[in-house]
Amino acid sequence: MEKAHHWISIPLLLVYISILLDNGTLIFLIRNDHNLHEPMYYFLAMLAATDLGVTLTTMPTVLGVLWFNHREISHGACFSQTYFIHILSIVESGVLLAMAYDPFIAFRNPLRYTSILTNIRVMKIGIGVLTRAGLSIMPIIIWLHWFPYCQSHVLSHAFCLHQDVIKLACADITFNLLYPVIVVFAMVLLDFLIIFFSYILILKTVMGIASGEERAKALNTCVSHICCILVFYVTVVRLAFIHRFGKHAPHVVHITMGYIYFLFPHS
Repeated sequence: MEKAHHWISIPLLLVYISILLDNGTLIFLIRNDHNLHEPMYYFLAMLAATDLGVTLTTMPTVLGVLWFNHREISHGACFSQTYFIHILSIVESGVLLAMAYDPFIAFRNPLRYTSILTNIRVMKIGIGVLTRAGLSIMPIIIWLHWFPYCQSHVLSHAFCLHQDVIKLACADITFNLLYPVIVVFAMVLLDFLIIFFSYILILKTVMGIASGEERAKALNTCVSHICCILVFYVTVVRLAFIHRFGKHAPHVVHITMGYIYFLFPHS
């Protein structure tokens, strides 16, 4: 669809600008409004920063292809982009888990909420989420540097994904095929299960509230987060499995799934 690249770039540019403005404004408001200096808003700011990071990592190369037909990227830049794309995915999963922890404490143990979720503890959670993501993704990126690439150097996407780059390697890639699946199951799936069971306990507590108005207010607080969780986990799992097991799926399916996940924010 090279002839339509300039037209395709218009909606993507609008999405890009919208993500920058929306998430940037959200972070600015949370930072400057002291009424928003609460754990849930801190976690929301982390999620917005993660979405900004994903967009800033992927969109420049996408627009470079669409506007200037720039189709080359160095090994170092490609591996760096791969690292940040995947680390931010794990970070987003961790932030969503932290965001589920906030209402869990608020509903299950409201009297101790402020003593449990202190600013220091929120900061430690953020550092822990970032450290977990960085260390878990590092091994596969290190291996990418060691592999020889004698196959076609043409990638499927306008940005570098590990599952796309690894197909070009001329070596034993068993580790790089199995390790990401283990990471997805051990972290992303585990995060989802913890969030799932925490919301079961939250809903059990909410259903015990006598007032129907208060019950509805409590449920409304959780609905947006639940929708955000479903969009993220359904998309990331489908993207991981379609690259791993969907070899016979149409190429457009791979491209579309990648764009939906990486170019459209979840916050």
